[in-house]
Amino acid sequence: MVALLVHIHVKPDCIEQFLAETIENARNSRKEPGIVRFDLIQEVEDPSRFVLFELYRDQPAVEAHRLTAHYAKWRDAVPSLLVTERTRKIYRPIEPAL
Repeated sequence: MVALLVHIHVKPDCIEQFLAETIENARNSRKEPGIVRFDLIQEVEDPSRFVLFELYRDQPAVEAHRLTAHYAKWRDAVPSLLVTERTRKIYRPIEPAL
């Protein structure tokens, strides 16, 4: 398993557009056979900050996701909506063991 946490800071006036783009990407991503979870969460104290929690079966599933049309559409649409570049960290799930 491969877990990715992507931290995203959105311009306050772009939140609705960001949500539309990201929800479409998340829904399509969850249809991929290599994706176990694909969650979009929003910070309560600062609603312009989001995290994508992505859980993949393996590294080839991560690479396959990056080749999809829905990811390419999201990747190209989102940068102009952000305060800063998104950041991501890769994690290895420990518990629960999957």
